[in-house]
Amino acid sequence: MAKDKQQSQQKQMKQKTKIKKTVKKTFYEVFAPLTSTKIMLYAASPEELNDKTVKIDLTKSLRGKNLELKLRIKNENGSLTGLAESATLASSYVRKVVRKGTDYNEDSIAAQCRDMHVRIKPLLVTRRRVSKGILKTLRETARKHLLTYLKTRNAEEIFSEIIANKLQKQLAVKLKKIYPLALCEIRMFEILSPIKDSEREQTKEAPEDISQNTEE
Repeated sequence: MAKDKQQSQQKQMKQKTKIKKTVKKTFYEVFAPLTSTKIMLYAASPEELNDKTVKIDLTKSLRGKNLELKLRIKNENGSLTGLAESATLASSYVRKVVRKGTDYNEDSIAAQCRDMHVRIKPLLVTRRRVSKGILKTLRETARKHLLTYLKTRNAEEIFSEIIANKLQKQLAVKLKKIYPLALCEIRMFEILSPIKDSEREQTKEAPEDISQNTEE
């Protein structure tokens, strides 16, 4: 009897392994407010894509500037939205723009915008070789400007302005008074974490929008 029972169980297991459920996959469109690039992802369901990340190369839309946008996908009732997590210039592009006979300056700044803790890395390239004193002044002025600038905007607005080159232009105008630059870029901008409610209370009284006081 035990042997017959064992054989019956083995037979049932074999039958189960033969019956395989085929999961039908299809393409789902992801809405990304920051880019006009059409994003189509292959999956079995929208739920499968929730919290996944996707990288978008914006080189073509930015006329050769190798900027990569990283998006985090959120599923809301079957509707997929890509929220920006970081924007990064490709290393190959950076090597190309930093030419011989120039100096470059980089910085890594932990900052706070209206809704997120963020990190921003400016890249400043001078037209010619300059002294360490000028490089230091450029770096310190850029840091001060960016810390004030970021407090007046939320993360989505900052991503949008980086993609549109608006933030870089305003920073270049500010630094031009110290030394004219061959290039003023944001090498990287990323979200670190959301701001807590207790911290949000402290940022309600934000400083005046500095873009209104920037010379054109």
